[in-house]
Amino acid sequence: MDVILDVVDTFALDRFYAFILPDKFATGLGNNTLSNLNEHVKHYYPLEASHWAEASAWKRDHIGRQLISFMLIMWIFGVTLYLLGSWIILHTMYDKRLFKHPRYLKNQMPQEIMQGMIAMPIMAILTAPFFVLETRGYSKLYDFTSDSPFAAYTWLQYPIFVVFTDTGIYWIHRWLHLPSIYPLHKPHHKWVVPTPFTSYAFHPLDGWAQSLPYHIFPFIFPLQKCAYLGLFAFVTFWTLFIHDAEYLCDSTIFNGPGCHTMHHLYFNYNYGQYVTLWDRLGGTYRKGEEDKFIQEQNRKKIQ
Repeated sequence: MDVILDVVDTFALDRFYAFILPDKFATGLGNNTLSNLNEHVKHYYPLEASHWAEASAWKRDHIGRQLISFMLIMWIFGVTLYLLGSWIILHTMYDKRLFKHPRYLKNQMPQEIMQGMIAMPIMAILTAPFFVLETRGYSKLYDFTSDSPFAAYTWLQYPIFVVFTDTGIYWIHRWLHLPSIYPLHKPHHKWVVPTPFTSYAFHPLDGWAQSLPYHIFPFIFPLQKCAYLGLFAFVTFWTLFIHDAEYLCDSTIFNGPGCHTMHHLYFNYNYGQYVTLWDRLGGTYRKGEEDKFIQEQNRKKIQ
């Protein structure tokens, strides 16, 4: 995320902070100062700093500024992917017959969007410290494949990430169903018949808790920075995808939309995120199947 911060600072946040917290003693940037800025992104592209870079009393390395910057980045990025991604899936993959499902709530999608929009800024605030620690060099993120621990790790980092995060999410998700903790997770189960907008319609502490494995991973395992950003986008779209309520999913390996819909319908099944391994080991697996309402609609269509 240090690379992203360099780019966003250059094109937006330098000027933003200069406007709200100007440095009255700033005299402009010298060539030496310019060369020391954007050090992270310059590993990939020679992006020079703007003339606003030192114009704020809060310099780029100010921890308060970094926290606010990452909160804003996560909030805007998250809302954009949530609304745009959900809209695309809704109009390409979602079975709109489910709008007539007896367990589909009146005005459900507007309620889901409202809940998601409330949760996201709080989640962004809680997530920002992880990115600040990464930017300050406390993680095991690295720039190039040549910096990996060994050659094969360039490919091994992906299955290791999936196994680690899927394991973490399974147990966190299952613990969220304990009676003493369930009030945090209950708002997400309001949506028995999910839509793509269900993906982030939850209590912010619930969503943040289930995201912890993603953010903890680079502090334990080495991870290449481009892979990190790619996996971050993948995780976001996978979360949208498994809430599209598509029942025609016969995979017994991947915890896709069919499996996750079983979780919404029957509550105590399919806690995993990507694969069904932990659900099988934990006795909580239930194969995805068509809902009776959809089966009835299909029979009417054939007749």
